[in-house]
Amino acid sequence: MPAFITFIANKLSNSATAFYQKQFGVNVTEWRIMSLLAIEPGIPASRICHVIGFDKGPVSRTLAGLEKRGLVSIRTDPEDGRTHSIALTARGRATHDKVIVAAFERERRLLSCLSKDEREVLIDLLRRLHENLGAVTDSSYT
Repeated sequence: MPAFITFIANKLSNSATAFYQKQFGVNVTEWRIMSLLAIEPGIPASRICHVIGFDKGPVSRTLAGLEKRGLVSIRTDPEDGRTHSIALTARGRATHDKVIVAAFERERRLLSCLSKDEREVLIDLLRRLHENLGAVTDSSYT
């Protein structure tokens, strides 16, 4: 089962990167970060790493590239100089709003082979698996 999920995720990521890069100039990693910033504006990089499951290095490099292109703003927290608040800029929000339409269409097309009830069950099962990841990822297990 983990291999099957990985195969699906890899193929979805590869095709998303090719499509989003060609259509909108962002890769899938940039898109994942931008979509999270649309939901949680002003979050620190550590929160991005935690939610998306990426290491600090790739997230930092991706954020630097997004900032250089004017898609995100990174501000030092005045209360803690080591922490940064990251948010989409107006340009980043405009890009996000275009990409999300395409992302929802890709999702619709992928799930079109399932009935409405099956889609709901699938999403519930995936959510439960995500919540139970600690059963195999906690340091006490390994």
